[in-house]
Amino acid sequence: MRVSGVAVMGGGRNGRGTLVRTLALVFLATLLWLQFHVASLTSRSGSPPSGNESLLMLVPQELHRFLKDRRNSTAGSNSTAGIFGNLTISELRRQIEKANLEQRVFNEEAFGPLASDAPVIVIQVHARLTYLRHLIVSLAQAKGIEQTLLIFSHDVWDPDINFLVQSVDFCRVMQIFYPYSIQTHPHTFPGEDPNDCPRNIKRESALVKKCINAEHPDLYGHYREAKFTQTKHHWWWKANRVFDQLTVTKNHVGMVLFLEEDHYVAEDFLHVLRLMERTCKHSCERCNILSLGTYLKTYSYYADNKKAEVTPWISSKHNMGMAFNRITWNKLRDCASKFCSYDDYNWDWSLQHIAQGCIPPSQGSGGLSHIQSGLIAMVMKAPRIFHIGECGVHHKKNNCESTSVIEKVQNVLKTAKKHLFPSQLTLTNAAVAKKTKLRKGNGGWGDIRDHQLCLNITLNPELRLP
Repeated sequence: MRVSGVAVMGGGRNGRGTLVRTLALVFLATLLWLQFHVASLTSRSGSPPSGNESLLMLVPQELHRFLKDRRNSTAGSNSTAGIFGNLTISELRRQIEKANLEQRVFNEEAFGPLASDAPVIVIQVHARLTYLRHLIVSLAQAKGIEQTLLIFSHDVWDPDINFLVQSVDFCRVMQIFYPYSIQTHPHTFPGEDPNDCPRNIKRESALVKKCINAEHPDLYGHYREAKFTQTKHHWWWKANRVFDQLTVTKNHVGMVLFLEEDHYVAEDFLHVLRLMERTCKHSCERCNILSLGTYLKTYSYYADNKKAEVTPWISSKHNMGMAFNRITWNKLRDCASKFCSYDDYNWDWSLQHIAQGCIPPSQGSGGLSHIQSGLIAMVMKAPRIFHIGECGVHHKKNNCESTSVIEKVQNVLKTAKKHLFPSQLTLTNAAVAKKTKLRKGNGGWGDIRDHQLCLNITLNPELRLP
């Protein structure tokens, strides 16, 4: 009986052990099945995120609205541009004239009057909506943006772009419209007149043909192309407009920062701009242009986050994210005749020309006293403004909507985040030659009509073209 009892008790323990092992096996099998099932779902519907999807992951959710197509935007925006989608040329001109006369500042009731020394940010806009969206997203994330005025300067009236700009609600916003554009003058100067000389016609043939501008090819023997001349006209017009013609900036004494639609800003760009402005007053009185961008491919925020270099302003290096005040503008405007007659269709090369041959060198501290250039730049070694455009006037690709560059910039800034917002700047002087050779222009600006229009923009704010 004892043996039997022992046998019965042993059989009970074995039964419970088998049950536990069975349950454990079932649990493991279930766990493995769940893991396999989830992996299967992921492989079918959760493939690695595309460039656009990963880009959206780097943008705060509340700012996704700026990246949406207009048709997906919520109704009730303060934009009225939608009803102007199919304007005639005369109607388009009237709308542009009306907007320019009105000088409306959006969101002024929310943010109050603009302080006289607050940064004014002027953005030259053509028609690249995708890039503009991301610029706006970057501006929205910048610290201190609510203190600024954003002025969007357009050479195309586009309902979708107007809608996007007028949806900006994080600071004061104004739109100005270049009134002498190809869009408003498609078949007459400053656009392409049917009787204009073809670009590559020889001067002798042009004189025989008696095309309008036969006597005025550029220094390389080519005739004007409106798509190239427009950018220089637009840049000069907006600068005149902002400094000398707008009521809101009439008494402005602070910095005016010039951006383009395919730029992208770091969250501390305004903080750094203020630091640069203060450093100029105390340590570099000769510095009259601030540059927050760079075209270098590599840079170190760890080593260079607070470093700035003092150097003569060079158009090909320091034209991105540049800022100056009214004092510098007055010097530029005084050289209008040289700017407007220089045979180069690039506004920045034209500024280089007058910096070397018209603007007298500034006196004061800051090194480089031997440099005879009228424009001395303070340039951030670690950029706060980036160029994200892969397509533009000079460059075309099969896919101009690529967001790979934008994603790269955002990842750079994410990595550099702990090195932003320096408390002070350290200045160094660039090693430069004592004399810089005056540059020969790139041409494209030989037509006397362009010279006259450019100069008239300066002298006659109320200029009207037929």
